Amino acid sequence: MKLKTALVQMDVVFGDPEANRQKVKQAVEEAVAEKADVIVLPEMWTTGYDFDFIKEKLENEASDTILFLQELARNHRVNLIAGSVAKKTEEGTFNTLLVFNRHGGLRKEYSKAHLFRLMNEEKHLTQGDEGGMFKLEHGYAAGFICYDIRFPEWMRTHMLHPKFTPEVFYVVAEWPKARIEQWRALLIARAIENQVFVVACNRTGADPNNAFGGHSLVISPLGEVLAETGEEETILYAEFDTEDVHEIRENIPVFQDRRTDLYRQ
Repeated sequence: MKLKTALVQMDVVFGDPEANRQKVKQAVEEAVAEKADVIVLPEMWTTGYDFDFIKEKLENEASDTILFLQELARNHRVNLIAGSVAKKTEEGTFNTLLVFNRHGGLRKEYSKAHLFRLMNEEKHLTQGDEGGMFKLEHGYAAGFICYDIRFPEWMRTHMLHPKFTPEVFYVVAEWPKARIEQWRALLIARAIENQVFVVACNRTGADPNNAFGGHSLVISPLGEVLAETGEEETILYAEFDTEDVHEIRENIPVFQDRRTDLYRQ
């Protein structure tokens, strides 16, 4: 299925959900005017890593943000890979990716499995324990959050699902500028080794403690960079056909040639 994606590379206003919602609303309207099928937002886009705000002022269950996103998706008839937000529950506060279909239906909540110590996530957030697989109209996909891409075994786990094989990996991030070359290299490797399209949306700008590198990009299953932006606030568009993954997997049958009898932890 042919798919047009729009990646919203934005500078997140620190600790100001309302300002960030207005930014997202404007970006979604622009992307819909360009006939995007799927719009992707970055990690922690409502607040950034303002842990004081998250602890003291964040609404429970991220209910206001979920309602806002549902209305956006439904009103504009667009699929949203709605980045991640801080979600406060009785079990803890999670960094949670949200996915909505064109009707505003919440199709997936994935809470970040690997918390990033260099930004003190493990001190303030609770790690998730479930995978990121979901289905939209264009087929099966999987969602990941930032630091997850450093764990190839986690992404390969989704490719080995007993019933469903994703055609697209969506990655949302607040990846630091200082390590932007690693961001690119890791994403290209994950695309090649899993024979999937990778759609990766990073934030740009800075917060009081970090500068972020942008360079959102879309990568083919052969590792070709189909679209990439720089560090500016922008919307990156890319079109591809998800059916291409099947021909590639037939030509290079990586998954048939795995030697599980040799693999050890």
